[in-house]
Amino acid sequence: MELAFFIKGLILGFSIAAPVGPIGILCIRRTLHYGRFSGLFSGFGAAAADTIYGLIAAFSLTLVSDFLTEQQFWFRLLGGSFLFYLGGKTFFADTTERPLARISHKTLVTDFISTFFLTLSNPITIISFIAVFAALGLANVSDKYSDAAILVTGIFLGSCLWWLLLSEGISFFRKKLSQQVMSLINRFAGMIIVAFGIAALISLLHL
Repeated sequence: MELAFFIKGLILGFSIAAPVGPIGILCIRRTLHYGRFSGLFSGFGAAAADTIYGLIAAFSLTLVSDFLTEQQFWFRLLGGSFLFYLGGKTFFADTTERPLARISHKTLVTDFISTFFLTLSNPITIISFIAVFAALGLANVSDKYSDAAILVTGIFLGSCLWWLLLSEGISFFRKKLSQQVMSLINRFAGMIIVAFGIAALISLLHL
């Protein structure tokens, strides 16, 4: 039974992470510009945030869930504004080649923290988890804490698996791209991230 919960958690974590959104675009751009570890740590930040939302849903922490949902206006405002800033920074970023040795631990920590808070800035994600839990017959998983813990562990590892595959896949093509192509990718990624930021800000009008 524990294995079944773990496998469902893996599938859930992978499927929640896989759709290409602002975090995916950011992870791809960082992998191309800074290397696989930058993209990987960015993905791990998103995986950690997804795990927190999965934890809240799995253990039915209603009070926390209600607070996050009630305060989603401010979360979306901060998240949308930050996406707008990141998009602009990406659009105008310098694509000059730099050695991977210059990627410091501080940079990797920053990569992790930025995507962690960006993912947390959309508390509506918790509703997605609750809906999927119900669809997979996991609505009462919190009745047994050990099963809920195994499920959440699976969610984290499933999400990490997606970001590992993505960063390794993008890293494989990284050295084959010219600086001109990298510049075009930066421009495109910047516009997409800005668009996500604008969409998040516009969504505030419908809350």
